Amino acid sequence: MPLNNQILHISAECYPAAKTGGLADVAGALPKYLNDLNYPSSVVIPKYALPWINKQEWQEVFAGSVWMGYYDLPFRVHTLTEDLLGFPLYVVDIPGKFDRPGIYADQYGNFYGDEVERFISFQKAVLRWVQSMEHRPSILHCHDHHTGLIPFFLKHCPEYESLKSIPSIFTIHNGRYHGSFGWDRRYLLPHFENHFGGLIEWNGAINPLAAGIKNSWRLTTVSNAYLDELRSDSAGLEWLLHEEWRKSVGILNGIDTNVWDPKTDASLSANLKNSASYFKRENKRPLCETFGLNKKWPLISFIGRFAIEKGADILPDVVYHTLSQGWSMNLFILGSGDPVLQDALNHLRHRFQGRYNTYIGYNEGLAHQIYAGSDFLVMPSRVEPCGLNQMYAMRYGTIPIVRRTGGLKDSVTDIGEPEGTGIMFNHVWTGDIMHAFDRAITLYEDKKKFQEVVAKNMELDFSWERSATAYINIYEDVKNERG
Repeated sequence: MPLNNQILHISAECYPAAKTGGLADVAGALPKYLNDLNYPSSVVIPKYALPWINKQEWQEVFAGSVWMGYYDLPFRVHTLTEDLLGFPLYVVDIPGKFDRPGIYADQYGNFYGDEVERFISFQKAVLRWVQSMEHRPSILHCHDHHTGLIPFFLKHCPEYESLKSIPSIFTIHNGRYHGSFGWDRRYLLPHFENHFGGLIEWNGAINPLAAGIKNSWRLTTVSNAYLDELRSDSAGLEWLLHEEWRKSVGILNGIDTNVWDPKTDASLSANLKNSASYFKRENKRPLCETFGLNKKWPLISFIGRFAIEKGADILPDVVYHTLSQGWSMNLFILGSGDPVLQDALNHLRHRFQGRYNTYIGYNEGLAHQIYAGSDFLVMPSRVEPCGLNQMYAMRYGTIPIVRRTGGLKDSVTDIGEPEGTGIMFNHVWTGDIMHAFDRAITLYEDKKKFQEVVAKNMELDFSWERSATAYINIYEDVKNERG
């Protein structure tokens, strides 16, 4: 089966096949919208032993092997027999490397100890497969450090000389992880001349993230603000990102507006018909009744992982200090993660019954209902390269309360400014968040202005069509450069 496409996305994750975070959401949405815009695209990921992958029907399209320094490693490439995703999905089956019940860790949270070998073998296998194609892709779009060596392999490894003219795009989704390893593992890499070694090295180690930045034709991040932040805080790559500014651009991720559609969303108690106020009221009422909250007061919710980067560690303190003062408001939290945080948040339910509740775990339908039924969504993120929750919230008429960081800065404007869409604060401090809550209550009591912000937010365009068009412009630029 020929790969009939212009763009091949190479990623460690792709929703719904394999997901731990935002990388999967992008890999599972961008190609679909590129195809909708008549820009043929497909995705290749490792073949993990995950439930979604295991229950699909696959067809073999290629078989080969790669040399791993002292042994030959066989692999096979499979594709879905049915078009389930809106784009062709390929998986690379590498026995002994990825046929495990987790992407990076086992079911108990223990990280695998051979990540370097796993993802080098994956990158080699993908390029060996591309070499075999009669119709090769026009561009290889690599995502995060797991595929960061591919741009170097294309340019400087004789084994892939036949692919040298194919441009590579490299996207950083999370710059905290570099995938670095020592030069003692150089034997895992394909041959290259020693004087090219500096193009994959950073601070004395082989650094796949740095390699992707240095060797790709274009570098993108998932928001403009995150690109700026990486230039001042990227775990040691700050100078490099400054140096590569000419080829760098931030493109804000989009959301799937077919899935997140208030007019048709089957998870909601009431769909949007004519009145936004009716839509909000009829979704808030059952949410408050189910969880014992006061529907007359503003409802501020949190949805997400209980992780430090999400600012979840400050939530118990915020709940306690806010509600201890008797403010006329509700707080609701949906999420899971750190067991200590889970216990602390659950414990507070008894103290503030009628004004506060939690749902520990994740429930997709309930999440949709919370976006539709809440008045505000709080995101106290320490790190948020792009963020999607604030986009879901605004699409469903819920006003975001967010920290000024990453993609939150690019997608939310404070209500103190013209055309403001949300409430912003600067620090992950209880006092800053309480001040933001106070502003939210004041806005809620100004019914006219509150409804104006809600209605305006629901009309904003956060679709993937906008983001996909920006990527197409980059693809066309590098194709013109190649000639």
